[in-house]
Amino acid sequence: RRACATNSATSALHLACLALGLGPGDWLWTSPITFVASANCALYCGARVDFVDVDADTCNVSVAALEQKLAAAEQENRLPKIVVPVHLAGHPCDVRGVHALAQRYRFRVIEDASHAIGARYRGEPVGGCRYSDVAVFSFHPVKIITTGEGGIALTNDDGVAERMQLLRSHGITRDAEKMDAPPAGEWDYRQIALGYNYRMTDIQAALGRSQLRRLDPFVARRNELARRYDELLADMPLTTPARSAYAYSSFHLYIIRVAATRHRRTFAALRKAGIGVNLHYIPVHTQPYYRNLGFATGDFPTAEAYYQEAITLPLYPTLQEEQQDKVAAALGTALEQTDSSAGE
Repeated sequence: RRACATNSATSALHLACLALGLGPGDWLWTSPITFVASANCALYCGARVDFVDVDADTCNVSVAALEQKLAAAEQENRLPKIVVPVHLAGHPCDVRGVHALAQRYRFRVIEDASHAIGARYRGEPVGGCRYSDVAVFSFHPVKIITTGEGGIALTNDDGVAERMQLLRSHGITRDAEKMDAPPAGEWDYRQIALGYNYRMTDIQAALGRSQLRRLDPFVARRNELARRYDELLADMPLTTPARSAYAYSSFHLYIIRVAATRHRRTFAALRKAGIGVNLHYIPVHTQPYYRNLGFATGDFPTAEAYYQEAITLPLYPTLQEEQQDKVAAALGTALEQTDSSAGE
């Protein structure tokens, strides 16, 4: 496996798209439930973006919806060049299903595994690229391991790896075999492509390496805490995260879903109680920039329904059980308050 470390996951996604030849006139499809970078990377290449609605349970790209959309796109001669499935919250997407469609419709696959370092898909680590061309991880400060800011792209394709590494550093090479004439001396270098300054610093890399040996314990603890949340919240009127038989989640996030009618009040009550909840993510196609590209509310109804219900609860390896109990108690109180308010 070849790796290309970068200064951010966004840079890694951009390099992967460029290395796979994405450009003007091409299409990239991804999930609407992701950070905007998963879509923006296509626009950086001059390509166009579309989205695939998500599975109602996992909120990852729905393979059934992807298949249906591909069949329609084939008739319209607008098949994607790249599909970017996202492993939301660390729960692996069904990339084997995506790969089977890639073989049929001849598109490339980039896994946005920003949340999924340490996760496993069908018994193998996410990032092995058995079912994809490239997998991208994020080392942003909020991720499971961090380099302060950074990312990495993994691939089993030597050519793709070499293109990413070239473009990561201004398109410059010191490899004499890639030069247009013999080098003038040991100092010589040549710019042979228009690249970027996307390098990760040595200090960032050292910080990341220092955490790698703790990755498995980090993820195991996250799973332990997630199971405990499941138990604490079992009798509450909410939905806990789905588990798929093929998946071992890294549980970067623990996302619950509550009825849309009580969502905002529950969120506000938790924040008022000092619980650091959040919402991941606002559907990308509803952002103003993407609305200006022609997307509209109603385009991807399952993703939009998720947004009306999702709340991310605190989850990190050093979370103590008494702190988790406090979160659960505050959530229970918030839900009771929304019940009483509904009855008034």
